[in-house]
Amino acid sequence: MKRLDSYWHFRNIIAGLLLPISWLFSVAVWLRRWSYERNLLLRQQIPVPVIIAGNITVGGTGKTPLVIWLARYLEQAGYQPGIISRGYGGKAVSWPQRVGPESDPTMVGDEPVLLARRTGCPMWVGPDRPAAARVLLDASNCDIIISDDGLQHYALGRDIEIAVIDGQRQLGNGFCLPAGPLREPSSRLKEVDLVVVNGTSEIAGYYGMTLEAGNLINLLVPKEQIKLEAFDHTQVHGIAAIGNPDRFFDTLSRHGLKVIKHPFDDHHFYSPEEISPDDDLPVLMTEKDAVKCFSFAQKRHWYLQVNASIDAGFSEQLGKLLRDLKHG
Repeated sequence: MKRLDSYWHFRNIIAGLLLPISWLFSVAVWLRRWSYERNLLLRQQIPVPVIIAGNITVGGTGKTPLVIWLARYLEQAGYQPGIISRGYGGKAVSWPQRVGPESDPTMVGDEPVLLARRTGCPMWVGPDRPAAARVLLDASNCDIIISDDGLQHYALGRDIEIAVIDGQRQLGNGFCLPAGPLREPSSRLKEVDLVVVNGTSEIAGYYGMTLEAGNLINLLVPKEQIKLEAFDHTQVHGIAAIGNPDRFFDTLSRHGLKVIKHPFDDHHFYSPEEISPDDDLPVLMTEKDAVKCFSFAQKRHWYLQVNASIDAGFSEQLGKLLRDLKHG
């Protein structure tokens, strides 16, 4: 049986049958947001600026590389950023939880550990984002907060909203859940401050973001790093548990690798057997996969580090928004 999300990329009879539920979902979304705007539900303001980096679709869009980019940009601009997130997939029994490079991804989630490793920023996670933000401020000297996801978490006050769109899948069939992939109607994009497209953007006012492949880093010996081209014309296993695994596999193929694809559900936690096929071929994975596999990695396991490159106009507009915040 096909998964429901396989019907989200185009308009079809299954999506049509689900439309009445989508309409109800859209009404519920509108009522919830209206309640926050009318102060019927409490929106908690944080005493430092809050930047939301999120999306309006289900599934991966490239948000994590953007958050890493934002953290570096803010540091270069003289800020001391901290990061909060949901901690999706984490099994901790109490929240919020501090996240550091050494944290266990099974407790706090895979993406937070990746963000902590790449940015070095203080980070706290939990389902209650305002609570995570307050603990972050108490435990650090950060003067601005990046919320990884949380565009729909209206309990958290925000100063700048950034929405990320997957350039390949766009907004799917344009329907809200469950007939389509949208968490909110597409009109929501008109209300955010900045829209980033993971890929080139042909829409005026939207900013393109490309993910540039860096080095392959060995999981067992992290100091050992090689260029991706070292595996040119080599058959490799590609493993990915991200929102859009094909994006990772396509990157490997474009660099001349012959990829045996092993896609998994987003945030999947691996067993040693799942990343160790019965042969001697190299196994390449994303950095988000790697943080869950260090404890049982072999010499054949490598992860690809990627970095976001964003249109120059994005930096200029973000800088303007930050200056406006400083001046009230």
